[in-house]
Amino acid sequence: MSAPAVADQQDDQKDGGADGGPSRLERLRAKYAWLDHMVKAGGRYSERHGDHYAAAITFFSVLSLVPLIMVAFAVAGYVLFFNPELLDELKDSIAENVPGSLAGTINPIIDQAIEQRSSVGLFGLLGALYSGVGWMSNLREALSEQWAQVPETPAMLKRLLFDLLALGGLGLALVGSFGITGFASGFATDVLNIWGFGDQVWAQVALRVLGIVLGITANWLIFLWVIARLPREHATLRSAAKAALLGAVGFEILKQVMTIYLTSVTSSPSGAIFGSFLGLLVFVFFASRFVLFVTAWAATAKENEQPEEVPVPGPAVIHQEVEVRSGPSTGTAAGLLGAGLIGGLLGGRLLLGRRR
Repeated sequence: MSAPAVADQQDDQKDGGADGGPSRLERLRAKYAWLDHMVKAGGRYSERHGDHYAAAITFFSVLSLVPLIMVAFAVAGYVLFFNPELLDELKDSIAENVPGSLAGTINPIIDQAIEQRSSVGLFGLLGALYSGVGWMSNLREALSEQWAQVPETPAMLKRLLFDLLALGGLGLALVGSFGITGFASGFATDVLNIWGFGDQVWAQVALRVLGIVLGITANWLIFLWVIARLPREHATLRSAAKAALLGAVGFEILKQVMTIYLTSVTSSPSGAIFGSFLGLLVFVFFASRFVLFVTAWAATAKENEQPEEVPVPGPAVIHQEVEVRSGPSTGTAAGLLGAGLIGGLLGGRLLLGRRR
């Protein structure tokens, strides 16, 4: 195909052709409802600054890792403090696997960490509280923006309290959802082992399928809560059910893709050092974008679309205009000009008559 033909085809797709008809994208949107819905959701996501909010959510997600690690160290310190035998086994294992005198350097650090477990845990909890509330605040603002129903910002103390409660509710939902999933999967495994089917291939496949189904179910419950209840102005659960199912399936696919990505990144020596952190950063960013896009999908559904508010014009104000002119008006000037012409003609005839 020649270059002018390609240019004409692109113009037809963009402008609707020479006859001014609908473009190719418009025809496809009219034919496929899912494509029209996806285009609307993408437009809502872009118009409502989805990428900017996703970046803010990613920042606070990564920021919260440091205090969480501190809390984990504090918990480990309490466990080792109340279990001296486990502490001795840890030190012996370090002495056996670490070359040279490095064990003499690491063991005092462990003892010091155990002694400072309370302060480390306290600072870790404060940092986790700060970063967690910031993360939840950005998430709720982003979700509210995608719904295009952003209410007035509440007072600071009220907003912090609500964000803290929402953070606790989301944490309980995550723990409960994954706990139920793990319990159901483990219960099914125990039942198959009791019946003697645990080594069968079909039983392992069935357990795998059950794990995927339970994972999607857990994701659906979490997405349903996030899309409908976390925005500042709550939406109904029914309005977010379909979008939550899309989010659950898509999030499961995203997890599988990121698992493959992390495996490929951490295979190199440099990737073993920085790959995990970079992989986590990429995963959180794409997961944040996906959550916001799914929310935009829910907000642009036909049953959730709301007509845009047309601003009411202000009351009509009648002003009296007064024109001030320094000279005569147009009619007066025309009359004077006509009188002058007539006077000039009469005067000219009189002068000619006298000369004759």
